Amino acid sequence: MTQWVEVGKVAGVHGVQGWVKIVSYTAPYTNILDYAPWYVQGAGVTGQPGEQGWQPLHELKTLVQGKTILAQLATTDSRETARRWVGAAIAVRREQLPALPDGEYYWTDLLGFQVVTVEGVSLGSIDHFIETGANDVMVVKGEHEVLVPYVKGDVVRDIDVQNRIIRVAWDPAF
Repeated sequence: MTQWVEVGKVAGVHGVQGWVKIVSYTAPYTNILDYAPWYVQGAGVTGQPGEQGWQPLHELKTLVQGKTILAQLATTDSRETARRWVGAAIAVRREQLPALPDGEYYWTDLLGFQVVTVEGVSLGSIDHFIETGANDVMVVKGEHEVLVPYVKGDVVRDIDVQNRIIRVAWDPAF
């Protein structure tokens, strides 16, 4: 069974010739352009769905305008036909991603991991990450939401992939 990794979404239409605006979840944001094909799911996506409902996008044109990524399908030539893609998730097959060195992880791999202090206090599980510029931040949802910097060594002491646990040096009251 294919593992899918969401790398972006269709955020809106652009112009009158069928182009759509893309929100990229990759870092840097233009890395989404390195993957082909893209697969879409959701919104008004029609056609023959593939594995787990993901439909491949072939014959895709892309363009970067400033900090905006635009895309157009060969079969989408008007604003009206482009509208059906708005809200669709964009994914790639897991094997399309480059392998990472030991000790490096894609954010998507850590979602749902339990976050526990080095003293054994559970803070909850990772809901998502925030990129702040200085360092990434884990958004941990448990009894209440906790923001924990993803700083290996200082804060993140251990990542136990097998048991899906991240141990942190963090005050639970913070």
